[in-house]
Amino acid sequence: MSKHLLTPQGEFPAAGLGRRLAAMFYDFLLCTALLIVTSGAYKMIQMAIIGEEKMRALTEAGALDGDPLLSTVLLFVLFGFFAKFWTHSGQTLGMQVWCIRVQNADGSSISLWQALLRFVVSIASWLCIGLGFIWSLFDKQKRSWHDMYSGTELVRIPKKTK
Repeated sequence: MSKHLLTPQGEFPAAGLGRRLAAMFYDFLLCTALLIVTSGAYKMIQMAIIGEEKMRALTEAGALDGDPLLSTVLLFVLFGFFAKFWTHSGQTLGMQVWCIRVQNADGSSISLWQALLRFVVSIASWLCIGLGFIWSLFDKQKRSWHDMYSGTELVRIPKKTK
């Protein structure tokens, strides 16, 4: 898939940690809702396959706690959410609200591979007590670990005027 130039074009300043965190909080709320809906659909499908009585028995026995298939589905759904937005417009819904965009240095959209790298390394950044994000406070270009590893940048774009 070829990269397309994102609009608006131009030289934009790097997004700071505050904007990043604000957009992440907004996206966290959206992703929570998405995961709840996905889990509900998964459980409904599971109940249709194994039956209500067997489902109730397995639930009461604790056999469905920590379902690895559900965890895998939820991880793929989360990646799909971010990958779609990042590779299409460069902005998730939270990023749109806070006027920030992920892009390549030339202003083009990122690839699916870059989105995967961003997603995986950002999880690692959180697992390191947020150190990968705090890194942006010390980096001259305000890059976090996942920006550096995926070869992307997060920039602050001007608000759209109507």
